[in-house]
Amino acid sequence: MGEALRIGTRGSQLALWQARWVQQSILEQWPGTTVELVIVKTQGDKILDVPLAQVGGKGLFVKEIEEALLDGRIDLAVHSMKDMPAALPEGLHIAAVPLRENPLDALISLRHASLADLPQGARVGTSSLRRGAQLLHQRPDLTIDPLRGNVDTRLKKLETTELDAIVLAAAGLTRLGLADRITAHIAPDIMLPAVGQGALCIEARNNDGATKQLLAALDHRPTHVAITAERAFLHRLEGGCQIPLAGHATLENDQLQLTGLVAELDGSRMVRATNRGAPDQAAALGRQLAETLLHRGAGEILERLQAHAR
Repeated sequence: MGEALRIGTRGSQLALWQARWVQQSILEQWPGTTVELVIVKTQGDKILDVPLAQVGGKGLFVKEIEEALLDGRIDLAVHSMKDMPAALPEGLHIAAVPLRENPLDALISLRHASLADLPQGARVGTSSLRRGAQLLHQRPDLTIDPLRGNVDTRLKKLETTELDAIVLAAAGLTRLGLADRITAHIAPDIMLPAVGQGALCIEARNNDGATKQLLAALDHRPTHVAITAERAFLHRLEGGCQIPLAGHATLENDQLQLTGLVAELDGSRMVRATNRGAPDQAAALGRQLAETLLHRGAGEILERLQAHAR
């Protein structure tokens, strides 16, 4: 580590909010530390007119930042956990997972109070296959319109196009002070969140003991345990943005509960299950849930979707 601790981040408004939150948290824990932000442009920031599922999926928002971390241009990286691929590059690890924000998805509409209130054939904006599949599972009549861009861009499209509603992560809206734009939170039995949704990932080099020690104070054990289960589930299913896959874990009273699902793109079929266990078995719990889904038919869905992606 040099004289200043360098945090790598994307340049979007939300990414900068997250990086500044980590910066401030480090300064509170370690007064006198010099912490600066280094903005790194990722492939996902450059391709804005194509759905993520068509241009490579997970990793599009982290690869260049991880390269900067590996070659020493930055000392740590702050990502949205849901952007993280299931496997990390050799030499890097998740050093801390702070307290999770609201993990749910949020419906934003100018005229309708809830998902159930949307009229027949309503147009809903989202480029997430996970969100689209679960919306269509509940409401096969809906039309799903692709929607890319940062939070402000998506909110403006709701106002300037014929969309009846859009779906965004509640966490991003809350962090940006836009929680008042949320029309309704979508319950997880209707729309299960993405793996890691609402959580931050602070990534560092394996051989950087000083940074690892500094970041330990930012780690929130219940969130980290839940994320470990979710990411083990994701890893076993080799999930990316090309697959409608969801997974969400909670840790309460020292009991870990993980729910996961895999769906057809059109929502016509959904395989869903819940597993419970001890927090020190988080990774095993995630793998076990993945196996349960595979045996119940998720394997057929995944094979077909992966073949189609190729």
